[in-house]
Amino acid sequence: MVTIPARRKRATIHDVAVEAGVSRGTVSRVVNNEPYVSEQARTAIEAAIEKVGYVPNNAARSLVMQRSQAVGFIVHEPHSLFLDDPNIGGILLGANTVLSRADYQMVSLVIDSHRDTDRVARYLSGGFVDGVIMVSARHEDPMIRVVEKLALPAAFVGHPPDLRQLPFVGIDNRRSARAITERLIGTGRRRIGMIAAALDRDSGADRLAGFTDALGSRFDPALVARVPLYTFSDGVEGMRALLAVAPDIDGVFAASDAVAAGALEALRDAGRSVPGDVGIVGFDDSTWALRTQPQLSTVHQPAFGLGAAAAECVLGQLRGEEQPADGILLETPIVWRDSA
Repeated sequence: MVTIPARRKRATIHDVAVEAGVSRGTVSRVVNNEPYVSEQARTAIEAAIEKVGYVPNNAARSLVMQRSQAVGFIVHEPHSLFLDDPNIGGILLGANTVLSRADYQMVSLVIDSHRDTDRVARYLSGGFVDGVIMVSARHEDPMIRVVEKLALPAAFVGHPPDLRQLPFVGIDNRRSARAITERLIGTGRRRIGMIAAALDRDSGADRLAGFTDALGSRFDPALVARVPLYTFSDGVEGMRALLAVAPDIDGVFAASDAVAAGALEALRDAGRSVPGDVGIVGFDDSTWALRTQPQLSTVHQPAFGLGAAAAECVLGQLRGEEQPADGILLETPIVWRDSA
């Protein structure tokens, strides 16, 4: 029979003090990196901490300091998209890099239902995080009002129209979509459509607006296929819908690289060559853009930089620093490859 050893009793400040031959108050000053401790006592305490295996109780310290040293990373997307979308991963890594450098823990919270919204709202109300970074907030998203009511230091990645004065970082989706659509028009395409995704948030709506701006009087609403999410499968369905409406279509702006990759699959199934018969452009410059054949012409979205800037924004608020009222916008150059 296997015997499971009893759980070792956690070492305390008292154990350290006894081992080092000093008072508990002196140990506390060393643990909290406070002054007025002799070098001899500090050396003895550090050796005692190592010997007895003492680990500071950060939960108790947080109660005293009223800080959790944690920042919530909230993503309002289906669980599957949280794992599959390379932009979300890039934003997460950028935020975590900055927070880790500042000795903050990042807590990932995914919202995929009303129940998730209620659960996350209760969690934030409990004081478990000092601030939040929110990705993919929708128009009239209840989490916006929760963050506002709790007065949490926050940074939104993107700018929903009802965000009001809450800080945000983002890109100019409208200008970027217009620029790449104009580049597509410049290749001589005459019948250009769009697979417009995620129209319930600012990124999707602004990309459709930019596409409309670029085409001007040539814009045909019948050549817009509206799909729910920035996913490969939505790209397949959107492209099939466009081909059904306009078999002579020769140019497509897909609202994301994943959508563009799905559109390429549908075009191949329909026997259309890219870029020979149809030129296609995406948005993001994600790993999707390099996995397709041909590789995608696209807009570079600085996902890592967005996450890093959002984390810096939250940390700045925790330090009491004012943030730009009009948000922080990062550059989005066009990356031209073979798909158009």
